[in-house]
Amino acid sequence: MSIGVASDARGRRERRPLKQLFLIAFAVLLSGCAGVQSALDPAGTEAEAVATLFWVMVAGGTLIWIAVMGGFYYATRIKREPHSERAAGRLILWGGAVFPVVVLTLLLAYGLSLMPKLRPWTAVAEEPALRIEVTGEQFWWRVTYHRAGEDPVVAANEIRLPVGERVVFTLKSADVVHSFWIPSLGGKMDMIPGRDNTLTLEATRTGIYRSPCAEFCGSSHALMVFSTVVMEPDAFDDWLAREARPSPGAKADGLDAFLRNGCQACHAITGTEANGVIGPDLSHVGSRDTLGAGILQNEIDSYVALIRRPDVIKPGIRMPGFHGLPDEEIETIARYLKGLE
Repeated sequence: MSIGVASDARGRRERRPLKQLFLIAFAVLLSGCAGVQSALDPAGTEAEAVATLFWVMVAGGTLIWIAVMGGFYYATRIKREPHSERAAGRLILWGGAVFPVVVLTLLLAYGLSLMPKLRPWTAVAEEPALRIEVTGEQFWWRVTYHRAGEDPVVAANEIRLPVGERVVFTLKSADVVHSFWIPSLGGKMDMIPGRDNTLTLEATRTGIYRSPCAEFCGSSHALMVFSTVVMEPDAFDDWLAREARPSPGAKADGLDAFLRNGCQACHAITGTEANGVIGPDLSHVGSRDTLGAGILQNEIDSYVALIRRPDVIKPGIRMPGFHGLPDEEIETIARYLKGLE
């Protein structure tokens, strides 16, 4: 008896790590169902349709799996009986052919029924209330807001949207193929050089969502991200009006250092002599959620690191390094940029 008890105890100890591994794996799977970059935690009408389609497909696949496993059980566990070959034929016909075809046909029909919710906006006589033009570049995002009767507002590496309003996106690429994707708001769409693609999204919940480039585009593809900030409509209108005005709080010594080192050749800052179009627009850069296309916190140290050695922060970036400048000069520029809110 003692040997049997010891053996059972040993068996329970051996099974315990397996249970722990299963629980860990299950927790990891569940963690993908929520968060700022989850298509299964929808915050937009298009994302809700995609998430619903996913769960319906999972249910359909589960039904087919149960039918296949049921046939397997029948074939391996049930004893042979008279006329068993005829029964096996019926099982193969109905369980292996008819049932999967019916389920897959229903899933296809349901998926096609969702297409109107995912269909891009098509041109009509009236200009949409808000159109956002997004251009993918190695390795950052150029963003331009268009409203009828108003001048365009240029930003970079961050998109802001009014909640509850349908927004039209015009998607472009300046170099290679990129892919625009805000998982919590809707499906992805490629950005192809020489072609304009159109996508519509409607956010249903305020918040900040992570939005990666979904198509490999070079050495720093994984470092090409933008934040999507969904705001109340009034707050969005106020923000867009501020974004159109020159950045307040700019210090003269910081601007002089910025211009003295040729930064205006690539970057633009509204209300100053800087009007470059090669790199990201830095107007109001200090108010953005992140820095460096979503990879750094918007802090003084991040500006310093990007100015000194941008190639270390983001391999393949076209911005030259300024590590030859004195630390005081770099910090002066960094503090100036951080103050552009």
